[in-house]
Amino acid sequence: MSRELLQTLTWLAPLPPLLAFAIIALFTHRHRQTSSTIAVGAMITSALLAFIVFFNVIGMPDLGKYPIRQSIPWIPTGETFLRMGIAVDPLGATFLFMVPLTCSLIFIYSTGYMASDPLYSRFFAFLSLFGGSMMGLVVSDSLLALFIFWELMGFCSYSLIGFFYRKPSAYKAAVKAFMTTRVGDMLLLLGMVYLYSQTGTLNFFDILHNEEALRLLAETPAVLGLGISAAGMIGILIFGGTVGKSAQFPLHVWLPDAMEGPTPVSAMIHAATMVSAGVFMLLRFFPLFQFAGHDNVAFTIVGVIGAITALLGATIAVAQYDIKRVLAFSTISQLGFMVAAVGIGAYIAAGFHLLTHAFFKALLFLGSGSVIHGVEHGHHHVAHQASSGSSGSHGSAHAAHEEHEKPQEHAEHEFDPQDMRNMGGLRHRMPITFWTFLIGGLALMGFPFITAGFWSKDEIFADAFHAMNEGNPLALIVFLVLVFSATLTAFYTTRQIALTFFGQPRSEAAKHAAESAPSMTIPLIVLAVFALFLGFINVPKDFPVFGAVLGDGAYWLKNFLMSGLVEKEPTIPFNIIPVLFSLAVVAVGLGLGYVVYLRRPLQAGQTDPVEKLGGLFAFLHNRWYFDALYRAIFIQPMQWAADNYTRLVDKGVIDAVLEGGYRAGSVVAGWFKTFDRVVVTGISDLIGNTIRDIGREGRELQSGQVQNYLLSGLIAAVVLIVFFLVFSR
Repeated sequence: MSRELLQTLTWLAPLPPLLAFAIIALFTHRHRQTSSTIAVGAMITSALLAFIVFFNVIGMPDLGKYPIRQSIPWIPTGETFLRMGIAVDPLGATFLFMVPLTCSLIFIYSTGYMASDPLYSRFFAFLSLFGGSMMGLVVSDSLLALFIFWELMGFCSYSLIGFFYRKPSAYKAAVKAFMTTRVGDMLLLLGMVYLYSQTGTLNFFDILHNEEALRLLAETPAVLGLGISAAGMIGILIFGGTVGKSAQFPLHVWLPDAMEGPTPVSAMIHAATMVSAGVFMLLRFFPLFQFAGHDNVAFTIVGVIGAITALLGATIAVAQYDIKRVLAFSTISQLGFMVAAVGIGAYIAAGFHLLTHAFFKALLFLGSGSVIHGVEHGHHHVAHQASSGSSGSHGSAHAAHEEHEKPQEHAEHEFDPQDMRNMGGLRHRMPITFWTFLIGGLALMGFPFITAGFWSKDEIFADAFHAMNEGNPLALIVFLVLVFSATLTAFYTTRQIALTFFGQPRSEAAKHAAESAPSMTIPLIVLAVFALFLGFINVPKDFPVFGAVLGDGAYWLKNFLMSGLVEKEPTIPFNIIPVLFSLAVVAVGLGLGYVVYLRRPLQAGQTDPVEKLGGLFAFLHNRWYFDALYRAIFIQPMQWAADNYTRLVDKGVIDAVLEGGYRAGSVVAGWFKTFDRVVVTGISDLIGNTIRDIGREGRELQSGQVQNYLLSGLIAAVVLIVFFLVFSR
């Protein structure tokens, strides 16, 4: 296929879901089935266009050097233009495959999950805009275009997290997500401005594929004179956008609350769009970090924040009961793995883990939604039997979507279908959901050899171990923290699977749970296939047995992505030690989970064993008290400042000035009123009254007698004659 046709298809790929949003919002929002059909059809069309581009470009050996790209003049800047365009390089092509595929599966799943929601059309409109925005971000050829789609996704996340807008916790979570990510976006915007001031362009390929431009940035001191280069400072500012969007410490607090949105939204945010965008952008700017130096401040900041985030998310996930929040903190932790990998220069490992994580995390979130749906069905089945004595109604299966209709103050007294303590024994009631969720869980914990998560996580361990042996002190910290975090990951994943699917049902709702509809289970099966086999696209060539079996197919992803870098990442030799660590963390975490939760499954009313940790459990359950800390440090002082500003400035100064002006205006208006009454109205009345009096007196002359009129005429004639005789001289 010609490059010109591939350029056209790349331009078209993001358009179908964007157009679907406009059509649903303007024309079909009153027609539920039509709206969902348009949304799903548009996303699948976008995926087909993207797949055509992907399968054509992966065979181009020079794609990294000569990417598919095209741009048009957009915003004039004097003698030049900021240009808007598309580009497909190895990194973009990889995510041009992942993003539309996962989005399409989530769209199909949503048709079943959201079937009875009253705002069904509205949901699919925003979901379409969400998917289209991420597609636009992936094919953007400049930071300016990326930023536009970046902010569109911010709007979509706000709209969808707060989708159940009558529920206070939902709209508060939406505001929290929007405001927190704006902090990172401001840093990203500053990075954009600084980058443009140094290079005169924001085009990725004019900067990141240009060795001369990269060296110039690396040799230019930072504007603030902090002992780092302009490349390092720009990288740190741009990384600020990743910290916000990908929920890295210290801006991680918004992501768990994003679970207030519908479950398909959680899957979109955690797998296909929002958080993936942050790491994708970090990978896009990896050449900038490379030329700034592997031991510079920028790499160190990225690595340390990634390691802290990985540990933070893993520890908190251990002490959560909400099935979706466990996965939310798991996402935070896994994103930390990717960011930490970038911090030690492991570009391929970070991209590989982002790719595999998208599939198995989408699987886990959609699986959790299926579980919630099944438990809700059981709960309403029992409630219906209790109220009517008849068999349950399937019409109530999606009643959770109506929870936003209920007052928040009663929420704590209501049955929570997301609490794993209300589950148990679901593997018999929901076999498809169980097996697919189990596959996703095994991939998350990195179960060896048969799951994609093992290969991508082992790649990170291998790179960290190699960098550690090369004398990189940051790599030692990253390696130890990630090993510990991975062990916790295996433990809390086992805990989640055991509490949800094993043992006896711990509630009547769990006893009567039902498997989800095919529209929900089929996407789970497809995602499970990728969660198992996707890892084989990047098996090391010298890995025992597997490398030999794959032959030329080994390290395919590494070879493909590497062609897009100016400075190539070296291929490290195989080392059995990181593999042993990968095996050990799964064995320890899974074994501990088996001993605590699977050997003797939790019974109804029994205390969760992790609660025996006492104060440590409370610390972890309350998320290290970061929300309370931020409330004390930022929110309450700002509220205090706002309240005092209102009292002292707004009311004490501004209102006083305005009220004084009002009083002065009233006095002046009184003066004008008096002037109007005395002068303007008085003179007008005097003239009118005078004319009226003259008319009244003149009326007496109209007697109706001819002789009087003749006398008047004679007198007038005499007066005129006398006047002319006197004044004509």
